[in-house]
Amino acid sequence: MRDTRPRGSTRGGPRSPAVPLVAIGTALAPVAVAFVVGGPWWAVGVVVAGAMAGVGWGLWRAHRRARVEDELWRHQDALAAGRRTLEEVDLLTGTQFEELVADLCRRDGFAEVRRVGGSGDNGADVLCRLPDGRRAVIQCKRYTPTRRIAPKEVRDLLGAKTHFAADVAVFVTTTTFTRQSTAFAVENGILAIHRDFFGLWNRGTPLASLAALNGTGQGRPRR
Repeated sequence: MRDTRPRGSTRGGPRSPAVPLVAIGTALAPVAVAFVVGGPWWAVGVVVAGAMAGVGWGLWRAHRRARVEDELWRHQDALAAGRRTLEEVDLLTGTQFEELVADLCRRDGFAEVRRVGGSGDNGADVLCRLPDGRRAVIQCKRYTPTRRIAPKEVRDLLGAKTHFAADVAVFVTTTTFTRQSTAFAVENGILAIHRDFFGLWNRGTPLASLAALNGTGQGRPRR
């Protein structure tokens, strides 16, 4: 699938370091020497065992280094996403915004995160599992700050929650909700992440911390 990660995000991650071939060659050299000089079989066996141990140690070191570099890359990528301003988010495409939301879910420890938005998505843009195991369906709307989320759009998410047999439904947007759509979300257990809340989530506040504030904190829409 084409890489649709937002601009400013590190692409591809670190490359796994190559196996230290020089070290392996050095370890195997005594084996060749032992065979050439025609040493006793037990001596050859000792040399072979030592060489194989050296190869195994080199592979283990390479694997360990790859894991450390991968964890560092993921941490730096999460920090870069957290530094993205709302103004920069406003310039993303709808697909890039969905990818950003998926990345924030991964940052918060969600599992099985996958973007499913697109034609025929049945009202879902991101599917995942919360750290406690509950299944969540997320709708993402990257709208201009002056546009507001109407009740119909929130009702559609309720239908998606039923369709995907999800336990939790989250509506994430870069704008605000109307009073009616906010009331509908709260009454039906839908977490409404408006622009102000998204700004907090994007800067590092866990999504779970915002759930207790559902239906509040929405600033006045920009003119």
